[in-house]
Amino acid sequence: MKHQDFLLNHIRKFDSLSTEEEQLLISKMRYKILDKRDFLLQEGQVCSSYYFVLSGCLRLYKIVDTGFEQILQFGIPGWWLSDYQSFDSQKVSEYYIQTVEKTEVFVLNRNDAHELFYSIPGFNNYFRLMMQKAYTAALKKSEIMLCESAQDRYTQFTTDFPDFVRLIPQYMLASFLGFTPQFLSGLRAKKR
Repeated sequence: MKHQDFLLNHIRKFDSLSTEEEQLLISKMRYKILDKRDFLLQEGQVCSSYYFVLSGCLRLYKIVDTGFEQILQFGIPGWWLSDYQSFDSQKVSEYYIQTVEKTEVFVLNRNDAHELFYSIPGFNNYFRLMMQKAYTAALKKSEIMLCESAQDRYTQFTTDFPDFVRLIPQYMLASFLGFTPQFLSGLRAKKR
């Protein structure tokens, strides 16, 4: 399937666009292939784009005071990822966006995004729905991190997101769930 068809089919699940609107949208998207560990954003830069994952995986993380990488979010095919705060405020980011493996994305820059939101109401609605889904996922993650035991967090995540568990290296999964890699190894050994 062509990359543009993947994006357009994803949008059609939530809203409809005319043929002209679809063509305008695709004309603003920049296709990019990234190697494993390539950066789309680094701390201290201003985030100027949204990234739609076509294949592969992205991670958004922060380096905390201890030097540990705390992964806050992953992006897999069909997901949008950005530092939305930096994107909106145009202030420097505290985060990194990096590929986990070879990844293909569509890049939508800030000026084009604003133009598309204004000129294509269906795309604006679609993107609003994607942001609601992202907010819901972030809220659910916060709830799990604050209210569930480590064992329950791991069990729930592996049950709800088995594809992530297969795709993401274990040390990244540990970071995302708030564990050390050693703690995660112990949990996995208990499950066997």
